[in-house]
Amino acid sequence: MKTVYLIGVGPGDEELITLKAVKALKKCDVVLYDRLSNDSLLKYLKDDAKVYYCGKKPGDHYKTQEETNESIVNFVKEGYTVGRIKGGDPYIFGRGGEEGLRLAEENINFEVIPGITSPISVLNYSGIPTTHRGLAQSFHVYTGMTAGKHSIDWQVISKMEGTQIFLMGLSKLEEITINLIKNGKDISTPTAVVMKGTTSKQKKVVGTLETIVKKVKEAKLKSPCIIVIGEVVDLHEKLNWYENKALFGLNICTTRSREQSKELNEKILDLGGEVTEINTIKILPTASNLDKYKDRLKSYNYIVFTSVNAVNIFFERLIELKIDVRSLKAEMVVIGKKTYEVVEKRGIIPFAMSEKFVAESLFDRMKQFIKKDDKILLPQSSISRDVLYEGLTREGCLVDKVSIYDTVSGDIRNQETMEKSMEEVDIILFTSPSTVRNLISMVGIENIKNKTIISIGEITLKEIKNQGLSSYVSDESSVDSLIEKILDIKENVKCLKDIED
Repeated sequence: MKTVYLIGVGPGDEELITLKAVKALKKCDVVLYDRLSNDSLLKYLKDDAKVYYCGKKPGDHYKTQEETNESIVNFVKEGYTVGRIKGGDPYIFGRGGEEGLRLAEENINFEVIPGITSPISVLNYSGIPTTHRGLAQSFHVYTGMTAGKHSIDWQVISKMEGTQIFLMGLSKLEEITINLIKNGKDISTPTAVVMKGTTSKQKKVVGTLETIVKKVKEAKLKSPCIIVIGEVVDLHEKLNWYENKALFGLNICTTRSREQSKELNEKILDLGGEVTEINTIKILPTASNLDKYKDRLKSYNYIVFTSVNAVNIFFERLIELKIDVRSLKAEMVVIGKKTYEVVEKRGIIPFAMSEKFVAESLFDRMKQFIKKDDKILLPQSSISRDVLYEGLTREGCLVDKVSIYDTVSGDIRNQETMEKSMEEVDIILFTSPSTVRNLISMVGIENIKNKTIISIGEITLKEIKNQGLSSYVSDESSVDSLIEKILDIKENVKCLKDIED
């Protein structure tokens, strides 16, 4: 029988997932998904893995716990490796123990993968240390859902030293403060409530035990929230590192293929932004199309690469065909800095590079050195524009254009999680006309038109305008230029968010 993994994936920031959790996710055939998890974590799943949403919202249980337990059991009995993704840690108010016991009853093999828990991580991201010498030598964690019941002895906890933390307690905030004050807790005790900690929607309200309820209502905080009570709250300004990051508060949607998104995503995350990764395109190699040209490879004067994908697929096919790259006599011509760097990593210094990441710029550069009857190989995408091919042919060059990969629309893994993700997005980045068309097809234009859009160049901008949308444009067709444009407009975006809120 297959294994079930009860996987803690942390509180929200996708980079807080553990290596062990990533390894387990890659094994899963089916995953049951918690609403407190970051959707971007689904990128670690196999392409054919099935995703089922079973998260819970306050007052609206999409699935009962018993139904979730039975779903896990049924899937594993059907022969699937099952992952139960849990926000935070599976055993800290996550009902992972109940799921484990149900699996034990059925003699089903399971593993528990601990996750970084929110009582510690969310406070860290809020500038509040859980303990601090001279202020708090202990901490106590409660579920706020039981605040009105007899499971909490208010007389006892109101006299406790250290930091007191309530999870899932926003709706019980008034009861919590009243009970603590009634049983002797000082009304001036520093208190904070943190909403959606470690994410772009993190919002912190600070007050005292006496004032916090009013302040939270004025701030219109929504679940999930963490309540923290104790002297450590007073350190929140001095230790406030996360909220001071350049892109804090912004959720940015990247739309490239999974492979192409990595560098851009990492830069956004490093600057404190949150990434919603929607892979609107997939790259499907058709490198065998190159085979009929293999006997001509030694005869070309130039091989022209118009994308990173073309470089990687071309050279990987040479390896498969056991063609020694040293046998190529052609000079390598590339479009843009990134393509240049990828060719360079293959041990080849490109002969020429376009100034801009568009075919027109590359053609202008090549006109400076090409001659009539030059033999040129143009390995590219099946949907590449014919600007370069037609221009070189007009100049009298003998051009072999070969499609070595298809760019196709990405898949929607789960419609509900996709819609939830788009609700959080502030900025959408488009890097090609196909990313524009495909995202509209995947999520609908209604989920896009009220977002701030940035395009990577004029060709992409033209498609955006054709769809009736408006956009900022990066100064160059590069990842760094996209980041610079986000930094340029971030204050405008945040002002719009404040108006909407």
